[in-house]
Amino acid sequence: MIIVSIPDQWVTVYRNGRRIAVSTCSTGRPGHSTPTGTFVILQKDVHHHSSTYNNAPMPYMERVTWGGVALHAGQLPGYPASHGCVRLPKEFSRLLFTVTHIGTAVIIADRNSQPEDVLHPGLLISEHAEELAREAVAKAGKNSKPALAAHAAAVQAVSVIIHTADRRMRVLVNGKAAFEDSVTIRQPELPFGTHVFNLTGPSDDPAKMRWMTVDLEKQVGLGGRPVDAAQASALLFGFTVRRIDVPPATAHRLTELLHPGATLLITDRPDDPAHRTDPGFTIMAQDDS
Repeated sequence: MIIVSIPDQWVTVYRNGRRIAVSTCSTGRPGHSTPTGTFVILQKDVHHHSSTYNNAPMPYMERVTWGGVALHAGQLPGYPASHGCVRLPKEFSRLLFTVTHIGTAVIIADRNSQPEDVLHPGLLISEHAEELAREAVAKAGKNSKPALAAHAAAVQAVSVIIHTADRRMRVLVNGKAAFEDSVTIRQPELPFGTHVFNLTGPSDDPAKMRWMTVDLEKQVGLGGRPVDAAQASALLFGFTVRRIDVPPATAHRLTELLHPGATLLITDRPDDPAHRTDPGFTIMAQDDS
């Protein structure tokens, strides 16, 4: 997972929940702001040239939107200066290109977001974890791991989006809508905030899933009062994820799809087309300045 902090002009790269690289960057200048939200890498090209800006070279290009936003090597003057892309040092960009793949999660945040690691039985499938874990053990006894590995390799990018305001879940596979369903929300009067979870492993045992989470926006409690970091963490890891449940059949479908690298987004925002573009990513906030 790659996290870009616009305020800090800083990029952090994680593998299996561990930080493996950091770098400075240069994001969009005023009038050409870089969109914030959750994305996946859609396309890679070592020798790409811009089709919009006079055939400008964009070495080690890793596209995150079909509208022209990408990670690539470029000049870093020490402040936002691009047309919306995320410029990186050339050597860092070259090395990053070797460890990413189509579907790698990219989070572009408008404030510094420190990821946290959490071990939780499946998040969305909490109510069904024991049953699914028993099924996973049974499958393992039938030497199904090669089949599971082949399935995971075939599914490049899985994103699950929960809109708590609408009590709806949308599942995207390789940037395209796969299915959607209703979800049950317990204590709906309590806010969730906006959080991104990235599955770091393992996926063959639903009872031992490990996720890395990033809080994308300042938490606000009841009555508009800010929620401090400790309270937000307690809300999230203590009982927040247990407040969301899906039908048993949907839990089984999710278990078949989820694999390390899958992304789960939980947000209080409604499922509004203004908050996303297709295909491939969901914008959670947009700088209108």
